[in-house]
Amino acid sequence: MSSTPSSDKPNSTNRTEDRQSASSEGPILSVRHLRVEFPVRHANLVALDDVSFDIAPGEVLGVVGESGAGKSMIGNAVIRLLEPPGRIASGEIHLAGRRIDNLPEDDFVRLRGRHIGMIFQDPLTSLNPLFSIGDQLVETIRTHLPLNEKQARALALDLLAEVGIPAPETRFDSYPHQLSGGMRQRVVIVLALAAQPQLIIADEPTTALDVSVQAQILGLLKRLCAGRGAAVMLITHDMGVIAENADRVAVMYAGRLIEIGPVNEVIHRPRHPYTEGLMAAIPRLDGRRERLYQIEGAMPRLAAIPSGCAFHPRCPHAAERCRRERPELIPSGDSLTACWLHDPEAPVVRRQPQGGERVVLVSSTPRPAGEVLVKAIDLVRHFDVSKPWINRVLERTGRVTLKAVDGVSLVIRRGETLSLVGESGCGKSTLARLIVGLYDLTRGRLFYAGEEITDLARRSGRRAAAVRKRFQMIFQDPYASLNPLWRVGAIIGEPLRYFRPEMSDVDRRRRVGKLLEQVGLSAADALRYPHEFSGGQRQRISIARALANEPEFLVCDEPTSALDVSVQAQILNLMKDLQQQYGLTYLFISHDMAVVKHMADRIAVMYLGRIVEVAASDRLFATAYHPYSRMLLDAVPSLEGTGKRRTMIEGEVPNPIHPPSGCAFHPRCPHAFDRCRREVPVLTIRSEGSEVACHAVAEGRIV
Repeated sequence: MSSTPSSDKPNSTNRTEDRQSASSEGPILSVRHLRVEFPVRHANLVALDDVSFDIAPGEVLGVVGESGAGKSMIGNAVIRLLEPPGRIASGEIHLAGRRIDNLPEDDFVRLRGRHIGMIFQDPLTSLNPLFSIGDQLVETIRTHLPLNEKQARALALDLLAEVGIPAPETRFDSYPHQLSGGMRQRVVIVLALAAQPQLIIADEPTTALDVSVQAQILGLLKRLCAGRGAAVMLITHDMGVIAENADRVAVMYAGRLIEIGPVNEVIHRPRHPYTEGLMAAIPRLDGRRERLYQIEGAMPRLAAIPSGCAFHPRCPHAAERCRRERPELIPSGDSLTACWLHDPEAPVVRRQPQGGERVVLVSSTPRPAGEVLVKAIDLVRHFDVSKPWINRVLERTGRVTLKAVDGVSLVIRRGETLSLVGESGCGKSTLARLIVGLYDLTRGRLFYAGEEITDLARRSGRRAAAVRKRFQMIFQDPYASLNPLWRVGAIIGEPLRYFRPEMSDVDRRRRVGKLLEQVGLSAADALRYPHEFSGGQRQRISIARALANEPEFLVCDEPTSALDVSVQAQILNLMKDLQQQYGLTYLFISHDMAVVKHMADRIAVMYLGRIVEVAASDRLFATAYHPYSRMLLDAVPSLEGTGKRRTMIEGEVPNPIHPPSGCAFHPRCPHAFDRCRREVPVLTIRSEGSEVACHAVAEGRIV
C-alpha cells in the first residue's frame, strides 16, 4: 500500500488518497508506485520501493530522512538524472497530468529546466568552473525563454539581486571559485528559477546559507508557489525550514515512504519511531542539552536492507512481527504511517519513551577558562580582484581590493568552543583559513600556544609540520576537499602517513576503520571512492580525516551543514566527547544557530570582515546588544513556530570591495545616526564581559 494508491486499490485506500491531496485541482506532480533499481554484478539493488505521492499546485512537500534514505533519489528519478546503472523499474510519474517517465530523451530534455527546475545540493559541482556565472545564467535563460542577449542579461541581474547577491553587476563576471559557498548556492537557485518552471525540486537548497539569506530564499520559493501555482519538493534535513515552509512532510527510510502527513502533525505528533527519533535529535533554542538524542546504528546499505520493517534493527520498540512482516502505510490521526505500532487490529506494544533520559535539559555553566591557545591581533586579509594589467591600462582604471578580513582580534582559550557566526560573505571562512595558515596575512599577528605563527602560510617542511600537526580543519564543501581519485581509506590515512610515518599499514587501516565507524559509516567504506557517497556521507568522511591525527585544535567550517539531524546529533555528541576526553579546542563556524547554542561556550558575531560582538553563548541568546546580532537571532527558524514568518534582515550585505564608511552595518541598521556613518566603532568590553562594537550601545540608545 502506498501513500496515494491508484484507482484499482480497495476503497479504503482510496480514502487515504484524499488525505494526500491538498487541492481539488489536479496535482502538478503525481508519483505512483515508483521503483528505482541499480542492477549490479551479483544483485539488483532497490533504491526506491513503491513510493507514491502527489504535490498540488502551490503546495510545498517537504521530504526528510537520513543520508541514503532515498530523498535525493526521488528528485533525480523525477528529473531523469539517475546515475548509471540506475533505472526506473516500474511505476509512473506525471507532470500536470502528462506522463513523463516514458518520454523519449529528446522530449524530456525540453521539459528539464523549462518545466522542472532543480536546485542541487552541491553548488560547486553544479556550476561550470570555466565560465563566469553571468555566461551560465544567460545561456540557461536563452535556452528556455525567447529572449535576446540584452534581455537575458537584465533578467539574470534582477534574479541575482532577488536572491540577495550584493553588487550583482560586479558578481556577474565572477567565476564560481571567486564566490563563497553561500553565494554559489544562490547562483544555483537562480539557474533553477530562471525559466519559471511548474515544478521545483529543491535538494538541500539552503544547506550553505546563513539564516538571513535562508529566509530570503525560502520566501522566494514560497512566493513562486503562491503567485504562479508552482509545486515544490523541498528535500532537506533542516526541520526548522520544514516547519516554516512545508505544507506536508514525507519521511523516507531505506527507499520507502514510512510517514506522510500535515507538517504540524508530523513534527509535533510523529507516529513512526524513526520520525520520533529525528525530532528528538534536533538541537533546540529553548534550552541546552548535555547530549543530543541519537538514533543508534546507521541507515542500511542497499545490498543489506533488513527483512520486515527496515527500521527494526534500530527501533526501541521492535517485536518479532517487525522482523518478519513489512508494514504498509495506514491512517494514523491525520497522517499515514508504516508501523505496526499503529495497526488497528493488533498493534505492537511500545517498550520505552523515545529519547529516554539522554535529552534532559541541563543548566549551562561557563567552561573554566584555560590558557590562551590562539591569539589573533588585528588580522587583515585583502584580495586583489583587479582586472588584468592590460585591461587596466586600456580602461584607465586602478587596482581593486576586496577587504575580506579587516582588523579582527580575538582570543580562543584551550578547551573551549568559540563559534563564529554571520552572513555569507562576511569573512568567516577567510578568517578560519588565516588562522590555520592556508592564507597569508596582509597585516596582523597570530600566536598559537604562545608561539608566533604569523608566517605559517610561508613555512614549509618540518618547521611547518611541527605546528600543523597540532590542528586540522573541517571544510564547508566536502566534495571539493576530498580527492576524487583516491579511495576513502587513503584519504583518511593521509595525515597518519605524513605525521606518523612509524605507524604500520595494519595499524593505519585499523585506525581508519575505527574513525569511519565513529562518524556513522562502515569500515568497509574505506575501499570506496567519494563519488559513491551522498553529500552527508562525504561530510562524515571529511570529519573522520580531520580527527585522524588526534589534533588539539579543530577549525570547523560548517561541519554539519550537509548532515541530517540524526547524524548531526552523532557528530556533535562525538565532538563533545572528544573535547572532554582530549581537551580539544574548537573554532566552530555555522549558520545553524541552534547548533551554535548547543556547541558554543562563546560566540563571535562577524559582519563584513569585522567582529561586532563577542559574548558567552547563553548571554548572547538571552540579551544580544548589537543590532546585527539581534537581527540574526530574529531570523532563526523554529520548530515551535510552525507557520510563523521569520523577521527578515532588511537590505543586502554591502559590497566588500566598496564597503560603507563608518560602521559597515549602518545602511541596514534601524538605530544608525550620523556618527555611525562617520566613525568605525571599536570593540568595547561591557561590565558583564561581553564585547560590542556599536555606537548606539556605547551611547545608551540600545540597552
